[in-house]
Amino acid sequence: MAAAVGFLVVMEFASGLLQGWFSPLLPTIGEQFAVSPAALNWVSAMYLLGTAACVPLISKLGDLFGHKRLLLIATASVALGSFVVALAPSFGWLLVGRALQAPLAAFLPLEFAIVRDRNAASAGRSIGRLVGAVTLGGAVGGLLSGFLLDSVLRDVNAVLLVPAVLMTLCLPVVHFLVPETTVRNRGTVDWAGAALLTLGLLGVLGGISNANIWGWTDALTWSVIATGAAVLLAWVLVERRVAHPLVDLDMISRNMRVPLVMAMLFGAQLFGSQTPSALFLRSEPSLNGYGLGASASATGLIMALFAFAMFLGASTSDRLARSALTMSGTLAVGATLPAVAYLLMIVAPGNAALFTVWLSLSGLGGGIVVGALPTVVVKLAPPDSVGIASGLYNTSRTVAGAVSGAVFALLMSSMVAPTVQAGGTPITSVTGYHAVWSVCAVLSLLTALLAWKLRSPSGGERPTAPVDADAAATNS
Repeated sequence: MAAAVGFLVVMEFASGLLQGWFSPLLPTIGEQFAVSPAALNWVSAMYLLGTAACVPLISKLGDLFGHKRLLLIATASVALGSFVVALAPSFGWLLVGRALQAPLAAFLPLEFAIVRDRNAASAGRSIGRLVGAVTLGGAVGGLLSGFLLDSVLRDVNAVLLVPAVLMTLCLPVVHFLVPETTVRNRGTVDWAGAALLTLGLLGVLGGISNANIWGWTDALTWSVIATGAAVLLAWVLVERRVAHPLVDLDMISRNMRVPLVMAMLFGAQLFGSQTPSALFLRSEPSLNGYGLGASASATGLIMALFAFAMFLGASTSDRLARSALTMSGTLAVGATLPAVAYLLMIVAPGNAALFTVWLSLSGLGGGIVVGALPTVVVKLAPPDSVGIASGLYNTSRTVAGAVSGAVFALLMSSMVAPTVQAGGTPITSVTGYHAVWSVCAVLSLLTALLAWKLRSPSGGERPTAPVDADAAATNS
């Protein structure tokens, strides 16, 4: 089991590397394809929409046909997409490659199911290591891609080939070294439910992601969001009536409601706060009247320290839950730390060094939550539905992060300072940053309060009998 987890940790480090790879390269990509900064938003938006479309379906297919099998397919898609991105002759082809990379977000749900199947007792420790690996990989990816572009390869296409080669090398790792799960869900593929969930999420997220471009008062924005919401309502009605639904809504209502709400609340603050915090670091006090005047490289390093603090939190979350605290206590403490950090950012931002301490405190607490909360989801899920339960957990965080990012952008654009940048661009006032951090503090505290409402994972876990090869073959 230790060797299998080690190989999966390598997979997740590579996954995190790819997730952090693009941010430093975006300006150069924009220059290469002669696209505007607004159009560059589609580099991340296409990946985000792709994850909403594919993660629940891939996770469910893993429950039905084998999590290793789907992990291999997902890795192949990511590797292909990475080559398409690196060799894209146009910006449109680059976006196609980003869509093909979307199954990357399904790695964790599939791996959670694998470690639960191999050894349920040590699943929490393994999940903490996997989450820690993807977090550390993201920090290294952001630093390494910028360094390679500026100092070594000096060609954006060559830099983009690095994760493509790395993902290709992961294929034999999965095929030869990762074990297959034995427990299978006896249902069938709910293609109607998959299509409705995909279209609904694409509508809601597509409208929200483009709201700051189309305009929050534009009829197109709300038409797309409303259509997506209506499709999601239809999906719920369909899932209630089919014999083998894509998502067992009764299971969610019975076991998963609290952890999924916690995932949405905490994901909203975690993903929504990072861009405002980085912008505050870069803001020049002499021009804006606030900010810390950090350089681009210093800001990258500080955000990498934030990610490293998350890695430490995720790596120690299981130990805290097993020794010093209960699982509910661990999650409550982890969620409270970012709330304290956001308040300190408001009342005592200090200099760049002190602000880094507050960010690291937030990262440490965030790491504890993202390391411990998936363990609750995995242990509360029925053994044959770990993949889809974990996929819904990941999708909940993604959706919440997209919503908070768009809402925070609106909030900051509506709170402007009297001064403007050169060229007449309005500057967000310091009140805008304080408003974002205040909302994030409230979201963190709500997460901490909900932690005490969680069912005990041990109470929700059903004992699993060993499954022999003949039974597994019959079930599949």
